[in-house]
Amino acid sequence: MNILRLGSCLAVAILFLSASFSTAQAQVFKPIHRPVYTYYEEPIHPSMARPIKFGVRAGLNVSDWSGEAAQTLLATSKLANGALAKDTRTGFHAGLFVIVPLGKHFAIEPGVQYSQKGVTAMGTVPVEQGEVTILQQGSATARMSYIDVPVLVRAYVTKGLYLYAGPQASYLAKGTVHVTAGGATETNGYQNDINVKDEFRSLDLGVVGGLGYQFHNGLGLSAGYDYGLSSLDNSNRYDAQNRVFKASASFSF
Repeated sequence: MNILRLGSCLAVAILFLSASFSTAQAQVFKPIHRPVYTYYEEPIHPSMARPIKFGVRAGLNVSDWSGEAAQTLLATSKLANGALAKDTRTGFHAGLFVIVPLGKHFAIEPGVQYSQKGVTAMGTVPVEQGEVTILQQGSATARMSYIDVPVLVRAYVTKGLYLYAGPQASYLAKGTVHVTAGGATETNGYQNDINVKDEFRSLDLGVVGGLGYQFHNGLGLSAGYDYGLSSLDNSNRYDAQNRVFKASASFSF
């Protein structure tokens, strides 16, 4: 009888230990729900909406004018008629932007930024020396300062890498043509700044496109092209448009 009672106690103890081990094992090997990675710059849990982000951007401009750029500069500067060589103007841009998510693969990015544009033409400049006017080799640089307002669409190709494109409206805040001839200073040459803002359209419409990469820490790099659609000449005498290559660094938070 004692043997049977002892066996019953052992059976109950074994069943209790087995049930306890099964419960502990289920807790140890509880499945882990990992976040779902999208093409956006950070992992997003299925139950969380992607946040709106704000950012700052700055970078290099390499600008040019297409079309009748030389004729436009001839009309707004002291460059004499004749053969002209055209060159780009280097400037910068800086501003703010907002990233508004649209699903997993797209986002809207409106922004505003200050942007230096223009072009340089080399040729001859009529310089008065006493009662005589002589032609000297010189240059005229259009220094145009715009406030750009782009509304872009981001399309994520892979995680972090995206393409962007969209319309842009640009307001001409300042426009001068810097003319030099004969030397680098007033003492041995000719220099003059001509205000030409009223001779150019205040509003320039265009399109923007490029590609960029967004890192997890908020840093971003991008390169793009501004293609102006509006004629710059306010009097419609000449047909010239803005062309700008931009390389940027940004930070979003």
